[in-house]
Amino acid sequence: MRIRMGAVVAVVSASVAVASLFLAVLLAQSDRGRLSGTITDVSGQALPGVAVTLTGVERRRTTTNERGEFVFANLAIGAYEIRAELAGFTTHVQTLTVRAGTMPALTLRLAVGALREAIRVEGKAADTSRQAQARRIEGGIPGGVVGGTVGGMPELAAPAALAPHDFNTEAYDSVEENGLRRVASDPLSTFSIDVDTASYANVRRFLTGGSLPPAGAVRIEELINYFRFDYPQPRNGEPFSITTELAECPWNPAHRLALIGIQGRDLNPREPAPRNLVFLLDVSGSMMSPDKLPLVRNSMRMLVDVLTPADRVAIVVYAGASGLVLPSTPGDRKDAIHRAIAGLEAGGSTNGASGIRLAYQVARQHFIRNGVNRVILATDGDFNVGVTSQDELVRLIEQERASGVFLSVLGVGTGNLKDSTMEKLANKGNGNYAYLDSLHEARKVLVREAGATLETIAKDVKIQVEFNPRVVNAYRLIGYENRVLRNEDFNDDKKDAGEIGAGHSVTALYEIIPVGVAVEGPTVDPLRYQQPLEPARGTGTSELATVKVRYKAPDGDTSRLLTTVLANRPQAMTANIGFASAVAEFGLLLRESDHRGQASFESIIARTRTFRGADPEGYRAEFTKIVDLAAGLKGLRTEMVRGVR
Repeated sequence: MRIRMGAVVAVVSASVAVASLFLAVLLAQSDRGRLSGTITDVSGQALPGVAVTLTGVERRRTTTNERGEFVFANLAIGAYEIRAELAGFTTHVQTLTVRAGTMPALTLRLAVGALREAIRVEGKAADTSRQAQARRIEGGIPGGVVGGTVGGMPELAAPAALAPHDFNTEAYDSVEENGLRRVASDPLSTFSIDVDTASYANVRRFLTGGSLPPAGAVRIEELINYFRFDYPQPRNGEPFSITTELAECPWNPAHRLALIGIQGRDLNPREPAPRNLVFLLDVSGSMMSPDKLPLVRNSMRMLVDVLTPADRVAIVVYAGASGLVLPSTPGDRKDAIHRAIAGLEAGGSTNGASGIRLAYQVARQHFIRNGVNRVILATDGDFNVGVTSQDELVRLIEQERASGVFLSVLGVGTGNLKDSTMEKLANKGNGNYAYLDSLHEARKVLVREAGATLETIAKDVKIQVEFNPRVVNAYRLIGYENRVLRNEDFNDDKKDAGEIGAGHSVTALYEIIPVGVAVEGPTVDPLRYQQPLEPARGTGTSELATVKVRYKAPDGDTSRLLTTVLANRPQAMTANIGFASAVAEFGLLLRESDHRGQASFESIIARTRTFRGADPEGYRAEFTKIVDLAAGLKGLRTEMVRGVR
């Protein structure tokens, strides 16, 4: 064999060059470092999807994985600032020095409630005038923060200025409060139950952001129903139990406060119903910010982790057009589902109607008889292509619900949240509406209370209360303004109403004016040709009202009737009516209700502490802090408005 010397020299030279380059790389890397860590919430739960940014000698960016872990490899040594950000949590910032080699892993903890730093409002205006601040607070535009405390109450910091392109176009329906009804002329009160919780989380977002919510964002029934109460489990095979209580009205001691509580039966954890879920995700351009699509992705990951092999999940996306990102997939194929979630990106305009049609089509194709069949729509509600009006979207949802597939709506984001549209879609889709302001809220809605969110045990649930004119002069239903029905709708099985999920509790409160107590407001002259209604014989004064509840089975078309009596026997407040009344009073103050009477933040805080009861997840303790924030913001707004005048 003949070998040319030139070729040998060339090969040897190339090998030496490669070896020299490899040695140079090793020498260079010996002057570089590796930084890793784990990010959790304050309870130690891993936080996936946290944006981690290094700024210093060089700039790097990554996100935490499902275990909350992050890694920066091959870093130039030197000083850095590390910043960890996740929607709904405080931003963690610290400085550190990267040294050669592998450094000890960091452990970072983020607290709930991202309160941005800004300039405190003290005796005089800071970067913005008193007039500008007052206008922002009056308008309910989020963007301010809470700074320190003065006398135990929060101190408001100046709202951060909106970016030039950051217009606030959030949309809320105007709510006309329920007024007092005289029993002599209007003895029946009829309404649909409501298990939505979006208003509470949205109000919390405004308050922790440093501003008061607009009145239309405050739906008192949703504030109350955010919490679970200690009602008994149903008996005799019924899907829910009915509880009634009567006590003195805290904000008007001459009145009474009546409570009607409904408790849905709990799920059997050993026999969960199989779930056929279709995520319908808005991936339009308006969903790019961290508190929108990135938050939805991480929320979905938490739900996917608890799916069983009997469950199925599909993902439909929509922007300018709609598409099937993940065909219906068994719940134990988690890697495939997580890969599909990771690939979701935002961009384009919003054609929600085409996505809705496709999502229902996929759900129908994989329909599980006696199972959970549900479309989960996640969006900011900013539909701007195709079918865009509320009426048209509602009609589309009403058509699709006939298939037996129910709808849940998850609202996200700030600045352009279309709350009114999303609430209507959920109501007409036989579903519920929740607002996600953090991963903690997503865990509550999709994991801890998944049964209540996803598994319906009774639909078209209506309540009708008949008051006894011998003991009740007038009454007022607190909240449920957009759920009020005509009296004849109660017996009409064609009339749509609300649904109850497994483990759900529903609470309604009435303010009662007893006979002998004057009713303020205009009156009408006595009628000449009509006789006052007489109570039925035997009722006397022992009964304050009769409570009737109609409902249908999830797959049924004929309603059933349950009836109970509310006794005319006021008692000392229990934990149920004590805490529920505190939440209702909070709503009255936020809305500046004409019926707030002697309501005060001090009274609310005192009752929440007295009647907190069992609070394993800390939701009731958090409520007390939110009330404290609102008290400070209300006081500051009053001061600012006086200054403007």
